[in-house]
Amino acid sequence: MSNRAQIVGWSHLPFGKRDEVDTEGMIAQVTRDAIDHAGVFAKDIDGIYLGVMNNGFSKQDFQAGLVALVDPALSHTPATRVENACATGSAALHAAMDFVEAGRGRIALVVGAEKMTGLPTRDVGDILLGASYRKEEMTESGFPGVFGHIADEYFSRYGDRREELAMIAAKNHKNGVANPYAHVRKDLGFELCNSVSEKNPIVAGPLRRTDCSMVSDGAAALVIADEATARTLKRAIAFRARAHVNDIMPLSRRDPLAFAGAAQAWRAALTTAQVGLDDLSFVETHDCFTIAELIEYEAMGLVPPGEGYRAIREGWTHKDGKLPVNPSGGLKAKGHPVGATGVSMHVMACLQLMGEAGDMQIPDARLAGVFNMGGAAVANYVSIMERSQ
Repeated sequence: MSNRAQIVGWSHLPFGKRDEVDTEGMIAQVTRDAIDHAGVFAKDIDGIYLGVMNNGFSKQDFQAGLVALVDPALSHTPATRVENACATGSAALHAAMDFVEAGRGRIALVVGAEKMTGLPTRDVGDILLGASYRKEEMTESGFPGVFGHIADEYFSRYGDRREELAMIAAKNHKNGVANPYAHVRKDLGFELCNSVSEKNPIVAGPLRRTDCSMVSDGAAALVIADEATARTLKRAIAFRARAHVNDIMPLSRRDPLAFAGAAQAWRAALTTAQVGLDDLSFVETHDCFTIAELIEYEAMGLVPPGEGYRAIREGWTHKDGKLPVNPSGGLKAKGHPVGATGVSMHVMACLQLMGEAGDMQIPDARLAGVFNMGGAAVANYVSIMERSQ
C-alpha cells in the first residue's frame, strides 16, 4: 500500500516589513494556525522541520528550538533546522515528507520563516551572496548582480528582452493585487516596469528595481500526514510527484542560461506524474528576478531555449492564458523572505487546489506545478500536486 505524505493543513502570514523583531513570533503564529487548520493537536506532531536561511539575518540561530516554545506538548518533539538557500522552504518540506513516508512518524510540521528587513540593505545583499559561489561571483550589487550578469549574457545570446521582463513584472504585480499575503498589492503597470526612473532605477546590469523581488519578512507553515491519517482529516493535498535536482554551484562551470538542473527536475516530476505541461492548471515559479521567470519558461519546456519571450508576449502565462504562471503574484509581488518562500509557494498551490484562493483563483484548478530554486538554479525542487480530499 502506498504511503505518500500529504498536506493536511497550512497557514501563512502577510509578507512585508513586519513588526516582529525576529522570527520567534512569526514561527509561533504560523505553527498554532497550521495545527488548528489541520484539525490536529500539538501532541500529535511527531517531527518538526524548520526552514530558515539566516546566514546573519539574526543573531539567534538554532531556530528549530524556537518552535517548541509555542506549546509545551512540543517540548520533546524532534526538531531539525533545514537550509538550502532560497529553496530552504522546499528542502524542509521534502525532509518532512521523507520522515513521514519512511514511517518514522504519522504527522510532521513544516515551518519556513525569515526576518530580513532588520538590517541595512547593503548587509542584506552581502548575506544573500552566500547563495552564490563567492570566490567567483562577488558583486557590489549583491545577488542582483549575479542575475544582472545572467540577463546581460541572455541578451547577448538571444536578443534584448527588457520589454518582456517588464511584462513579467507587470503581470505578477497585477496578480499580486488579489493576494492578501503579498508584500506589494499594487498594479504597477507595464509602462512603469519598462522605464528607468527615480521610482524604478537600474539595480544591476539591465535589471531595474521592478525586475527584482522584495526584501521581506514572513512565515508560512504546512502540516504533513501519512495517507491513513489524512483520510481522517478535513482536507488533503497529494503529490503526484516531487523532484529535487542539483546543479554545479559556480556559474563558470555550466551554461548559466540553461538552468539544466531545473529542466531535469521538471522532466523527472512530469514523467513520474505521467502528465505534461498542458495538464497543469497553473504554475507557481521562482521569480526572484524577472529574468529567472523568463528562463524558467524554457527550463520547464514551455518554449525552446531563447524563446521565453513568446510565453509572456503571447499571453500564455497570464492568469487567463493557457498556463497561468504565478497567479499569486510570485516572489515579485508577494515578497521573498528566503526561508519561507518554498513553504509559501506550496500554500498558494493548496489554496488554488481547494478552491479557496479568493480573487487569485484559477477556475477549476486541478493540478498544480511548483518550482522553487536555491541560488542561481543550483538546488531545484518541483512539485506536481492535486487535491485528494
